[in-house]
Amino acid sequence: MDRRQLLKGGAAIVGVVPFARAFPVFAASADQIVVVTGQTINSLDLHRTGTNRPSYQVAINCYDRLVTFGTKTLENGDISFDYSQIEPELAESWTTSEDGLTITFKLKPDATFWDGRKVTAEDVKWSFDRAVSVGGFPTTQMKAGGLSRPDQFEAVDEATFVVKLDAPSKLSLPDLAVPVPFVINSEVAKAHATADDPWATEYLHTNPAGSGAYKVARWDSGQQIVFERFDGWVGGPLPQVKRVIQREVPSPATRRALIERGDVQVSFDIPDKDAAELAEKMTVYSTPIANTIHVVGLNFAFEPFQDPKVRQAIAYAIPYEAIFQTAAYGRGAPLWGATDPITDASWPRKSPYFTDLDKAKELMAASSFANGFKVPLSISTDLASWMEPTALLIQEAVGKIGITCEVEKIPGANWRTAVLVEKRLPFHLENFGGWLDTPDYYFFWAYMKGNLFNSSNYENEELQKLTEETLPMAQDDPEYLPKIKRMFEIAFADLPRIPLYQPALNVAVNGASGYQFWFHRQLDVRPLSVAEG
Repeated sequence: MDRRQLLKGGAAIVGVVPFARAFPVFAASADQIVVVTGQTINSLDLHRTGTNRPSYQVAINCYDRLVTFGTKTLENGDISFDYSQIEPELAESWTTSEDGLTITFKLKPDATFWDGRKVTAEDVKWSFDRAVSVGGFPTTQMKAGGLSRPDQFEAVDEATFVVKLDAPSKLSLPDLAVPVPFVINSEVAKAHATADDPWATEYLHTNPAGSGAYKVARWDSGQQIVFERFDGWVGGPLPQVKRVIQREVPSPATRRALIERGDVQVSFDIPDKDAAELAEKMTVYSTPIANTIHVVGLNFAFEPFQDPKVRQAIAYAIPYEAIFQTAAYGRGAPLWGATDPITDASWPRKSPYFTDLDKAKELMAASSFANGFKVPLSISTDLASWMEPTALLIQEAVGKIGITCEVEKIPGANWRTAVLVEKRLPFHLENFGGWLDTPDYYFFWAYMKGNLFNSSNYENEELQKLTEETLPMAQDDPEYLPKIKRMFEIAFADLPRIPLYQPALNVAVNGASGYQFWFHRQLDVRPLSVAEG
């Protein structure tokens, strides 16, 4: 693929969705930025079952939420989201009752959808009703903030929307700033709903209907998405860039060549090796990802992994330092080899495991599978830059204790369904990151029975109870820290997921400015601009 082929673009590609049209794609200008990524968007509707993480950026850039997080400047000068600051987006203001059970929002009077219709509280209610009713990830995410039923939401009048909580929770308002509770043009959606599809998931899968800063001008699945600015947006400062073209380029080497030559202005989520080397030539942002861990997942539905000695043997066999240097190039933070007692609620934190092959062999010999077993080790092609070298090192290491595994590469578009929805992968790598920055929120998603990111099919009644108790609890509550410490102890003893390291999100820019790091690990194109000079 050469520069002309990459940027010539949309006019030669036949649209594959109803709203697609011939759309010429030109090189960067003051009004346009070109982005490359190795990630594949598989839906334009975050609420749809099986929608993958790269698709979240549509909810971020094309839809509004009532509120958003603010931003802050990090010590190195980079801009990051600020979990401690909640700011308006569709809401003009909000108040919380003294008992913490009612949050009343006033909508911005001049907010409109792309079709010009005014955004009303009825649209917010329909959208929230949808989020708590469609099931799967969106519904569970809403539940984390204490939002689980349509009767908790009321459109008092056109501009007033009320949320009613069953109990006060520290996560309720922050949970409204994550990508899930986005506001949909309910009239458009309901016009395309059916008896079998009351929430119009089939229509919104390919036809966004929002009020956000950008509209989707074109989506060619597996190739590109083109964002066009909505000049009527009032959710924040109007973006400087009129059009953002994001091309999917699977080859990291090709993406690197394109950003080095200046053929594109942003290369998103680049491998750690490229980040280390490109940092000498251009601006590279490498931000440790809050509340995020690269892990080895051991699925309890697979009989050998029901034996704790097998799980511990694997934890001692893993070559952590080699993985950190080979897959991460030393970027991020190590999460193994803790020796100090747990005294605080900081998370992510190091596990007590470290590389000790003799101990691993001893544990395997004492297990119910002393003669070993075979199991595939599954990875995503979208995440191959860190998963493939990690898997190869683990494959070699566990082979020394009698576990034979072949590395299974699953296409990125199918990964989420296989590992998270169906939870059918016995031995796999995964990298969940918690959107709300507390350890109990991470445990809610990754360790509670049935929740999406519990890819290990893990269940522990005590841990479940502790997570439910700490989730709404204030962090300065005297009972909070003892409960959190016990949760850490159980997780490290049971080992459904073995921590490897806390990764960094790497983004190279060459001819663009304004990049901001966000907890959802997707590109917010709204603050981007073309660099001067």
